[in-house]
Amino acid sequence: MAGYDAFLLVSFGGPEGPADVIPFLQNVTAGRNIPLARLEQVAEHYYEFGGVSPINQQCRELLAAVEEDFAARGVDLPVYWGNRNWDPYLAGTLAEMAAAGVGRALAFVTSAYSSFSSCRQYLGDIEAARREVGDNAPQVDKIRQYFNHPGFISAFAAAAKRAADSLHGDDFDLIFTAHSIPVGMAAASGPAGGAYRAQLTEAARLVAAEIGHHRPWHLAYSSRSGPPAQPWLEPDINDLLAERAAAGARAVVVVPIGFVSDHMEVKFDLDVEAAQTAHRLGLKFARAATPGTDPRFVSMITDLVRERLDGSAPLALGTLGAGPDSCPASCCGGGAARPAAR
Repeated sequence: MAGYDAFLLVSFGGPEGPADVIPFLQNVTAGRNIPLARLEQVAEHYYEFGGVSPINQQCRELLAAVEEDFAARGVDLPVYWGNRNWDPYLAGTLAEMAAAGVGRALAFVTSAYSSFSSCRQYLGDIEAARREVGDNAPQVDKIRQYFNHPGFISAFAAAAKRAADSLHGDDFDLIFTAHSIPVGMAAASGPAGGAYRAQLTEAARLVAAEIGHHRPWHLAYSSRSGPPAQPWLEPDINDLLAERAAAGARAVVVVPIGFVSDHMEVKFDLDVEAAQTAHRLGLKFARAATPGTDPRFVSMITDLVRERLDGSAPLALGTLGAGPDSCPASCCGGGAARPAAR
């Protein structure tokens, strides 16, 4: 295949047992002087699930599905996986790739949007891992953002439809959620500013249209952290649930449009906290699945790879178009501050 000799899945990483939790959170917050007491508070979210984040196992399953789809569609690339914050670390994976003779790899990041945390920080971590490996480290090119790719939208639409069906005909409010980020970081996301919120809004609009939801829908955020004086994107999902209940809503379908797999921000912040809030407010609550290994999502990854391998036309729905193959210097808030522990 022209130009590339490996595929690299790049993800956030997560603990796989109680002993991993605090070291993992220290990796995530390195250099930010987060007090241990704050990390211990966040750790309780993981301990509620046995100290295991689902993300690593979901990456294993996604990598196996991608490998199978590559074989079916004639993409002859070996597949690798490296994380930013836990085993398998990016540097170790790049060293393995270098030892296997990989010179240039195409990287798919498990984050679909433009912002410092969801794009620029991944680029920085890839380059840091390459420096750690040394002169023989493979070149790594990141695949473009894919929030408006048909495979991404259709996977979420199918999941939203299943969640709605579980309410057995009840009228529902449709609420999309994403990880909140500081307002300043959001404003710096993209050359024109505000790309993170604009892309989330477009993805939500496309999903709502695909499932035929003609009533107003809502975009909310979860996982706010950092000092109280620092403004973050709002409304918080729990505040929005209270608002919708006060307006007479009886049921909600929550679609975690900001996530491609079940991070702890989905498992705890939505499945525990938001679900408890909904129960307290008397709202029926259904949460749509993240794409995971949905065949539409897996096929999307192959589509994105083929764009770079053979020049296939980029696929994108809506009005924002396909993103660039490489991020310009002004993109994704290169100098933005990072969020604190979540």
